[in-house]
Amino acid sequence: MTSSFFSPENPLKIGTRGSKLALAQANKVRSLLITAHGFQEDAVKITIIKTTGDVIQDRPLSEIGGKGLFTKEIEEALLDGRIDVAVHSSKDVATVLPDGLVLDVFLPREDVRDAFISKKVDVLDDLPKGTVIGSSSLRRQAQLKRYRSDLNVIIFRGNVQTRLKKLDDGLAEATLLASAGLNRLGMEDIVNHYLEIEAFLPACAQGAIGLERREEDENVGALLKCLHDEKTAHEVEAERLFLNILDGSCRTPLAGLAIVDGDRLSFRGEVLSPDGVESYKVAVSGEKTAAREIGRQAGEELKAQLSSDFLAMLSAR
Repeated sequence: MTSSFFSPENPLKIGTRGSKLALAQANKVRSLLITAHGFQEDAVKITIIKTTGDVIQDRPLSEIGGKGLFTKEIEEALLDGRIDVAVHSSKDVATVLPDGLVLDVFLPREDVRDAFISKKVDVLDDLPKGTVIGSSSLRRQAQLKRYRSDLNVIIFRGNVQTRLKKLDDGLAEATLLASAGLNRLGMEDIVNHYLEIEAFLPACAQGAIGLERREEDENVGALLKCLHDEKTAHEVEAERLFLNILDGSCRTPLAGLAIVDGDRLSFRGEVLSPDGVESYKVAVSGEKTAAREIGRQAGEELKAQLSSDFLAMLSAR
């Protein structure tokens, strides 16, 4: 199969969630493929797939199954041939993929920082004691509680537009969102300020768009290669191995960031108690080609720091 195989009558099908951000990411991939391979416009189509995580909005992700809730139905569509490529925010992808699927192409990474959004104050430090701040992420919730234990941190689910409407409706005075998503939506202007990664280490794979496909479909894999960013791939590889070792999911407040500089990769990881009182950190570095081993080593070293009581608390969530 070559790029000429795809046509308006037999289009390359890209699967995605239906949020504005997900569609922006899928359309970016579509445009890049059309330009790179000279496809006709109708030869690459987007298929919107509603996931369980999109449907269930009234409960924390930790109560309904975790990260796979945003990818399960899309991966099913890949496996049964309804789509050829899935476009994901890599931080939403479970560390263990279904048999027959691979996540092996990554676009250049966006800004990894969290952004502070509020219509009341300009910076997080200026929020009055007791202010309600919302987040759907256990990591952000735990980091907020550690940084400002005097704030009232609540669960705040929904896509970017839903969360902004909740702010307008007064359900919270502030929230944290991924800078990468806001940049891709052209919404940088709503950011009050960007949080320093020293205090708010990002989620593993935050800011990275990943492309998933059927492992056996080497021809589609070849078409996607021109979009692949090696630097991002090494960083995400280390971060996902770290998550895998710690059984990372939406039930666990985990953070991790790998940075490639030249031939070197530096990784920092962190696990917190949900109330932010306890936190454990690790740092490992090495050659970027050893990204998987660095992620694995970091995960094992951090896991060794945790008491049996701490591990039991996390696994019980």
